[in-house]
Amino acid sequence: MFVHQLVLQICILSQIVLCAPSTKELVGTWSSKSNTVFTGPGFYDPVDELIIEPDLPGISYSFTEDGHFEEALYRITSDPQNHSCAVASITYQHGTYDLLSNGSLILTPIAVDGRQLLSDPCNGDSATHSSYTRYLQKTWFKAFRVYLNDYHGRYTLQLYQFDGSQMQPLFLAYKPPLMLPTYALNPTDKASETKSSLRKRVKRSLENQYRTTAVKSSSHDNYDFFWWTAVASIGIGSSILFLR
Repeated sequence: MFVHQLVLQICILSQIVLCAPSTKELVGTWSSKSNTVFTGPGFYDPVDELIIEPDLPGISYSFTEDGHFEEALYRITSDPQNHSCAVASITYQHGTYDLLSNGSLILTPIAVDGRQLLSDPCNGDSATHSSYTRYLQKTWFKAFRVYLNDYHGRYTLQLYQFDGSQMQPLFLAYKPPLMLPTYALNPTDKASETKSSLRKRVKRSLENQYRTTAVKSSSHDNYDFFWWTAVASIGIGSSILFLR
C-alpha cells in the first residue's frame, strides 16, 4: 500500500507515467461522504431547468467509459465573522472528458446546459440575494486514484486538483452511473432540435431511468452477509458440540 501511494505521488509531482490510467476505473457515480448528493434526475430537472436542492452539502461525479461526465456540486462557504453570511452554491454540468497519457483529466462541459444557483445573503441588490444563471467552467484534474478504502470498505475515487492538492474522497454509489442523457439538453441554436421534441426525448429518458441498470453500491450488505453467516456457523457448531 505504501509503495503504491509513493508511486502515485511521484506520478502527480513529476508527471511521469509510472501507472497506466484507464477510463474503466472511473466508470460509475461517485459521491462524497454526506451521501446526499448524486448526479442524475434527482439533482437537476432539465425539462423545467430546475436544480433540486439536496438535504446536505456534498459533491458527486459520474463517468462513462466512452468519455462522458456529469457533476453535481452543493457547496457552502462559511463566514467566520458572521455565520448568517454563508455563501451557498449548487452547480450542475455535464459534457465530455479526456484522460491524458499522464493521468490528468480534462472535463469539458456542454456550454448551454450548465446551471448554478448561488445564494449570498449578505451581498447583492435583490431582496433574496440569490441568483440562478447559466454556468460554464472547464475543469482540469491533475491526477486521480481508484482504490478500495480499508476503513469504509468501499471503492473510493481520489481526485487531485490542478495544483496536486487532494479533493474530498468520493465513494462509489452506482455502477453503471446514474446520469441524465449525455447530449445537449437545452440547445439554443436553430440547427438543434425544437424544444418540444427535445422535451419529449428528455421525458422519455427520465421515465426510462426507473428501469436503469444502475445499481446502488454498498459493501455493508456484504459485511452483513458474512457477519450473520459467521454467527450462524458458530451457533451450529455449538449445537453439535452440545448434542455430543
